[in-house]
Amino acid sequence: MISRRQFFVRSGQAAGAVALAGGAGSLLSACGGSDSPSAASAGSGGGKLSTLRMQSAWVSDAEFMGYYIALDKGYYEAEGLKYTYLPGGPDVIPETTLLAGQAELALTTVEGVAKLVADEGAKLKIIGTQYQKNPSGVVSLEGNGVSSPADLIGKTLAIAPVGQITFEALFKINNLDISKVKIVPYAYDPTPLLEHKIDASGDFVTNVPFTIEEKGGKPTSFLLYDYGLVLYNDVVVVQEDYLKSHREELVGFLRASRKGWDENFKDTKAYVPLLKQGFGKDTGRSAANEEYFNNAQKPLIEHPDGIYSMGAADIDKNIETLGRFGIKVDKSLFVTDLLDEI
Repeated sequence: MISRRQFFVRSGQAAGAVALAGGAGSLLSACGGSDSPSAASAGSGGGKLSTLRMQSAWVSDAEFMGYYIALDKGYYEAEGLKYTYLPGGPDVIPETTLLAGQAELALTTVEGVAKLVADEGAKLKIIGTQYQKNPSGVVSLEGNGVSSPADLIGKTLAIAPVGQITFEALFKINNLDISKVKIVPYAYDPTPLLEHKIDASGDFVTNVPFTIEEKGGKPTSFLLYDYGLVLYNDVVVVQEDYLKSHREELVGFLRASRKGWDENFKDTKAYVPLLKQGFGKDTGRSAANEEYFNNAQKPLIEHPDGIYSMGAADIDKNIETLGRFGIKVDKSLFVTDLLDEI
């Protein structure tokens, strides 16, 4: 089974993306072009379509259902776009693909983009966010009594090495001493949790609980977002020059993608066959697992003003959280006016 990477996994890698992009046209190929089984383009339609390639943040699973549906239903073509979905994976850094000119936009972490802008001066803008709440959290079992960061004191927590800085910040924000928690390495496998070798693990709460249930466990979880680590996830990122010269295409992309997500959330089970028969057929997950994932992410993605919306208060919270990691950016990183045109 392919598991999603831990929170902040790309932050360190992204710092080198600008340097790599300068002469790396073949460094990161577009992860399967339009002729790849897992990448697809809108048809030619009646008129000339504008090419728009999107580098995804991860492998093709339920996390990206809205794009598959919008493509399948012709929403992008209706906006005049020849849209190509480029799947990601453990070796793909979306920011690098974008800066290398191999995609017009990318889905990635807000911290990865912010670090490039702050440290390297990258000319990038965030024009929307897929996840209002980051799905990274802590997963445990009912009998372990772990429902908040405070409950981890005296317990054994498994996290990936790249997540250490994240949990240090989490504990600091909540006035807790992380030295009172036994930290062990995490290999994205719930077996140690089920065997009571650990008390909790850090992972996406949208997926891992299903695996635990499937193996007979009773999972509990909480989001890091709800305890002070307020960060968007799967933000839509473009280069500044492209934003200036292709505003209409980007509005069309956001409009078509929102339609895809709205259609998806009418029934979170209805389009899983589309995923399993095409885009996500090789993830190793069952249809039931993808249904669980899709339903669990719904409240993390939807927003009263429409999917991709970025409210002023939430942007401020993201900037504050980024500052806790030494990443200094301002509101100009977030461009919200395209969403007004949808």
